[in-house]
Amino acid sequence: MKRKIVIYLLTATLLSTVPFVEAQQAKKVWRIGLSHVGLDHVPPSLEPLRQELKKLGYEEGKNIQLDWRNLPDENAANDTAKEFARNRVDLIVAFESQTVRAAKAATSEIPVVFLHVSDPVGEGVIKSIAHPDGNMTGFGGVGDIAAKRMELFKEVYPKLRRVLIFLDPNDKGTVRPLADIRVMTQSHKLVLVERKVASQAEIEGVFASLRTGDADGAFVLSSSLNTKFFSLFNRLASEKRLPMSGYRKEWINQGALYSYSHDLASFGPPAAGYIDKIFKGTKVGDLPFQDSARFEFVINLKAAKSLGLTIPPNVLARADKVIK
Repeated sequence: MKRKIVIYLLTATLLSTVPFVEAQQAKKVWRIGLSHVGLDHVPPSLEPLRQELKKLGYEEGKNIQLDWRNLPDENAANDTAKEFARNRVDLIVAFESQTVRAAKAATSEIPVVFLHVSDPVGEGVIKSIAHPDGNMTGFGGVGDIAAKRMELFKEVYPKLRRVLIFLDPNDKGTVRPLADIRVMTQSHKLVLVERKVASQAEIEGVFASLRTGDADGAFVLSSSLNTKFFSLFNRLASEKRLPMSGYRKEWINQGALYSYSHDLASFGPPAAGYIDKIFKGTKVGDLPFQDSARFEFVINLKAAKSLGLTIPPNVLARADKVIK
């Protein structure tokens, strides 16, 4: 009889603990640190990522905590990545190369999902496209398409001859696209007026020194400059009445003449899918790097008219969107 009582009590105890354990597991709150450099904008993929996480069952304030940081420069990105590492967040989301480099330097253990990096193997972020290995994987979305953007600049503005091109000497991702552009400009009879800048003061100094005839248009090559200073470039180019090449379609609203880039917002949902897989046990290094969003060609006809430019009809017909 005593034995039956003991067995009954043990069984009851075990059964009573099951809901308790399940409740404890259900109360898990996943902590994600998200960072991006560029105070004048947020990455287009951020909101789609948030919405997709919600669809997957992750609700802010309930079972997930998103610590979003929009930062002024790479030094701030380094500090933030170290803070995320110290706080032992469950995962880091890094937008674009500056925060990706910071995350890589800060931790080799915490999973990192990155977005909008054109050449992660070349930049030493991952070992290969198919098998990233380590704690990092992610998505492209800025594309190694600088030469194509320059080619379109010539098509949109046929009278283009001298192009003022801005380079960040500290951005390693600039090397290959610059080489491609130099080859392209030779065949299209364009002259590159190259200027190396890394700060607002240096950018302002270049524009202040421009004289009539020095350049017919402006082109920002380095992604680090685009993410930090595009509003500044756009304003200064407008003051000098220089047509400006757009880094992506969001800059059209600020007055850029045209843009040609990936649909960056489309990378948010698959990035959320990777996060879900990682939380459910998939190894980060087994998730391949992806870069498959379509390109969009947008022309700002309003900007062209304000500059007195006439865009060829056949080029307008090829655009995915024309802003009037």
